[in-house]
Amino acid sequence: MAKKPTKADAEEAVRTLLAYIGEDPQREGLIDTPKRFVNAYDDWFMGYRENPEAVLSTTFEEVEGYDDIVLLKNIRVESHCEHHVAPLLGTAHVAYLPSDRVVGLSKLARLVDTFSKRLQSQETLTNQIANTIDKVLKPRGVAVIIDAEHQCITTRGIHKDEVTCVTRCFLGEFKTDPRLADRLSRLIA
Repeated sequence: MAKKPTKADAEEAVRTLLAYIGEDPQREGLIDTPKRFVNAYDDWFMGYRENPEAVLSTTFEEVEGYDDIVLLKNIRVESHCEHHVAPLLGTAHVAYLPSDRVVGLSKLARLVDTFSKRLQSQETLTNQIANTIDKVLKPRGVAVIIDAEHQCITTRGIHKDEVTCVTRCFLGEFKTDPRLADRLSRLIA
């Protein structure tokens, strides 16, 4: 991979894009736009600076032998598709069946954020979250469902409002036991 551009290089690239669309990058309202744009990118794509496995590194012994579904519902997803860099907004539902260890609930939401703050497809995002939970926690099962609206569909191209994409990744017992998957669906509904 080539040397990472500097912040100044990135700001100059934004000026070039502004000129490309027919704007004057030196106009009063746009003077600081390159700096704001790059700062927004630093926030939107902060997931590249975080180690997803480290997010789940602090675990606890199961509480009182709890061995049923742990479900965190309606986690806000704010990501960008890798094809158009357009926002995709939605919700994630993350569940696992503890084996020996549990993780703090906020860590599941943070893991979703870590992967969401990268460029990828929704399918990849769904699998990354599930596979990381499976690898680090080694639970009996993992389920991740994401329902998101893609701005590349709603604001460009075919302009279809209110269309959402649903992806899911079931591992372990969620994949092998249809009754468990059905229970999860009822809990989410």
